[in-house]
Amino acid sequence: MPDLRDYDSSAEIKWCPGCGNFSILAAVKKALCSLNLAPHQVLLVSGIGQAAKTPHYLSCNLFHGLHGRALPIATGAKLANHQLTIIVHCGDGDCYGEGGNHFFNAIRRNIDLTLLVHNNKVYGLTKGQASPTSDLHMITRAQPFGVMLEPFNPLAVALALGCGFVARGYAGKPDHLSLLIQKGMQHKGFSLIDILQPCVSFNHVNTYAWYNERVYKLEQEGHNASDFAAAFARAQQWGDRIPIGVFYQKEKPTLTDMFPALQERPLVDYAYDPARLHTLISSL
Repeated sequence: MPDLRDYDSSAEIKWCPGCGNFSILAAVKKALCSLNLAPHQVLLVSGIGQAAKTPHYLSCNLFHGLHGRALPIATGAKLANHQLTIIVHCGDGDCYGEGGNHFFNAIRRNIDLTLLVHNNKVYGLTKGQASPTSDLHMITRAQPFGVMLEPFNPLAVALALGCGFVARGYAGKPDHLSLLIQKGMQHKGFSLIDILQPCVSFNHVNTYAWYNERVYKLEQEGHNASDFAAAFARAQQWGDRIPIGVFYQKEKPTLTDMFPALQERPLVDYAYDPARLHTLISSL
């Protein structure tokens, strides 16, 4: 069984002291070892931002891409080798802002990968302007009179698009978060785990203390994760009480299930024949 030290990286961690990303990193590492996955079996893909630095701090396969473009890269990698376990790390701005279109279509394709969105409700890398999930009237350096847009609700949108695994974690409860990540990775199909992640430098509203007074675990209140209507109702809840846990889970055919050639074996195992490719191109 892999040891936590197998995933240790020599890279110097550049996050601010107290950043919620540290807990997310530890939760991911624990989840990988708990599922008995060796580093060579895992691919981490990320875009741009503080969350996107996460793959550099784990010793395994990684691809650090462009802002908002992590999901297309992860989709291509999964189609090429669907035996790989793929985890995508994005920030709320990276995924729900720049990468919004890719977020929608990855859900629709039901590609078998796990998306972890480090949701600190600001753009942490570029010094704290509002992100798509910033609360209404929140004051930031770039919005001194307060945010004027309603916040994007990723859980409700994912449910409306038919996402088969929708969950929310909290960086202040890393053991619970690690279990959610394991469940998401074990789910066959696209898995979204939106992670509430305090930003100690630029978000002085949604702090650890603020979340600790509000978060509660769905499983402790008898929530039925197969009940779509109940999941959608819980996804609207924000303010005095904030639910964390698995909101909804339902398995259905994945994108790779739709292609007979991929059912037989992954693309990476097929022999490459340039002559056939040239013939095809010539016929166009």
